[in-house]
Amino acid sequence: MIELQNIQREEGQIFYLRKYTCDAIMEFPTSTDTVHIFFSIETSPMGKKIIELSFPQPVNYPLIPVKKALLEYIFTEELEGRLPC
Repeated sequence: MIELQNIQREEGQIFYLRKYTCDAIMEFPTSTDTVHIFFSIETSPMGKKIIELSFPQPVNYPLIPVKKALLEYIFTEELEGRLPC
């Protein structure tokens, strides 16, 4: 995982659910690729952050390691306050 670019937040009425679209720049063993993703961050009543990911197009790499790297990166960005509010 290198970075997230073109992060846009979708407007919604539910204050504890934030939805985003962006381009994820991913570095694979043989290449670097840009993957368009949708993700949401939901805050539970106890304060736990739940992140959901979806890919509108297939990824040319095994999905489990890609998803794990993205979830870790998004969680770190959220904790450090770098995502649009």
